[in-house]
Amino acid sequence: MNEQIIARHWLALIAPKAAPAVATSTVLILARIWNANGAEHSVGNAALMTVLAIGAAAAGAFAAAGRSGDGVLAGTAFAASGGLALAGVAGYADGWSLPLLLWALATAIAYGLAARYWRTDRRDTVAYERHTIERREEYGHIERVEMIRSRTQIEVAREGAAYAEALAQALTARAALPGFDPAAITRTGLPELPSTDT
Repeated sequence: MNEQIIARHWLALIAPKAAPAVATSTVLILARIWNANGAEHSVGNAALMTVLAIGAAAAGAFAAAGRSGDGVLAGTAFAASGGLALAGVAGYADGWSLPLLLWALATAIAYGLAARYWRTDRRDTVAYERHTIERREEYGHIERVEMIRSRTQIEVAREGAAYAEALAQALTARAALPGFDPAAITRTGLPELPSTDT
């Protein structure tokens, strides 16, 4: 009911959506810088990147294997393997066409994989918000019922107190009258006060 309204900055909303493109672009830029500094047609550098990419892919396969496989670790290892392969090809190639084609392909794959997690995250967020609203409505209803009940009890207590005060004033006034017989009141009995549940 009293939650703060927080408006997120538009950059905070866009940043997660831009992360796959920024990551693949960074790898492409670094690979082309590496290409300009001597990696073009270098068999040793290509072999190094191949070994690193295969090692990262093997680490991802081992992380995903078995019943207790860690999906996050496996995904990270496979992403590192793809990034190393992209960097190796972009660093070895002499033109821009193959590196740009691989960059576009890697960016599309990254967005395809990220979209799945974004949908799952959105579903979880919507389910949490619905659950919170349902609980808030349920407790709001209980709160309103209890408020009505307490107000009713207060009104009944006030009416009972007012009735008792009026009865006491009436008895006092009657006792002051000439010819008052207290034994007659005792024989007939006093009117019963309303009971109050407190």
